[in-house]
Amino acid sequence: MKTRTLKKDKINVITLGCSKNIVDSENLITQLKANDFDVVHESNEPANVIIVNTCGFIDVAKEESVNTILQYAQIKSQGGIDKLYVTGCLSQRYKDDLEKEIPEVDAYFGTMELPALLARFNADYQHELIGERFIATPQHFAYLKISEGCNRTCSFCAIPLMRGKHVSRTIESLVEEAKKLASVGVKELILIAQELTYYGLDLYKKRALSELLTALNNVEGIEWIRLHYAYPSKFPTEIFDAMAVLPKVCPYLDIPLQHAADSVLERMKRQTTREEQKSLIELAREKVPGISIRTTFLVGFPGESEEEFNSLCDFVSEMAFDRVGVFKYSHEEGTSAHMLEDDVPEDVKQERADAIMEIQQSISWGHNQKKIGKYFRVLIDRKEGPYFIGRTMYDSPEVDNEVLIDAQKDFVRIGDFAWVEITDAEDYDLYGSVINQPSLSPSS
Repeated sequence: MKTRTLKKDKINVITLGCSKNIVDSENLITQLKANDFDVVHESNEPANVIIVNTCGFIDVAKEESVNTILQYAQIKSQGGIDKLYVTGCLSQRYKDDLEKEIPEVDAYFGTMELPALLARFNADYQHELIGERFIATPQHFAYLKISEGCNRTCSFCAIPLMRGKHVSRTIESLVEEAKKLASVGVKELILIAQELTYYGLDLYKKRALSELLTALNNVEGIEWIRLHYAYPSKFPTEIFDAMAVLPKVCPYLDIPLQHAADSVLERMKRQTTREEQKSLIELAREKVPGISIRTTFLVGFPGESEEEFNSLCDFVSEMAFDRVGVFKYSHEEGTSAHMLEDDVPEDVKQERADAIMEIQQSISWGHNQKKIGKYFRVLIDRKEGPYFIGRTMYDSPEVDNEVLIDAQKDFVRIGDFAWVEITDAEDYDLYGSVINQPSLSPSS
């Protein structure tokens, strides 16, 4: 008589959206692995269970999430997988609608329902794993989520609907996690949150990001610390002081400004003005000479006139940011801007986004030309075709400049640092050759 054997589940987690979602998937995978499940992240290996971690931020992201769910729902209906689960922001925001429209999904979970998702697998949420996690990024850098949620009331933003109010993690827990990440080879920490500058207000009754940076700067093995997603209103300028004196904190700031016309900023409920934003950027450059500033802008907001858009173009030209990203306005249910008429045509939104990026392309080319002949410490991310590809301390993964090193001339190891002289530059790429470590660096 044959003994019946049960097939062990293999789980594949698919992550859509931003770096915050990546961290959520990493924590989910860590918990599943701790419960002895065979789980992979965005793998081509055969798996009978799929978990899709969705994004619900803007129309394009929602469409990608829905299409991904439908793709796996079809595979399930054809017998290609046994179970399909959906979690994340889209599921948090549209759970009832999704259950009706895509019933092939076995269960939907919101952004704060990790224990409930684990329960589907008869897995226990293990609190002792806090600070430990599977790393989906290359092993030498990792995102460190310092808080969850947002207390801001920007009229266009649906994040508070999906992530709730701001909740900071303690400095002690973040330092402990940083130590564990360093112990497995992480050299660069990228601090992320819905809003970095609000950090600590709920726990310590004051903004405490500079104190956190000081503590993280002392973690052995961590060499770079990078700041993402800072809000310009009531910006705690002591962050610049910390950045100037703490050697591991990169002279880099991601600070989405969204617009520059005061009338648009007011409709966006950004609680700041063009002049305040300009003064903040000038102060950053004064306190941290050479700081790299990345920002994003939103075009096509309801009522955005040609005059308001031209004001934004002038601001981009005047401020000469190091990096700029552009989003087209998405009319989101549940936001206060949804009460306004979405009156800027889609083709005009696209034209305006292209115009901003054309201005920035010229600025970026100019910045990069000034780097030729200088040398920088570069962290090597990967090998691609004939090049090793890395970044300077002024550049974040995936969104900023990359340094390309000819692999036929120079050998470097992925995850290591190398000193590189820049020999040529394009709009968004730098080319360089490996050199011996200089005794004094004019660049970084």
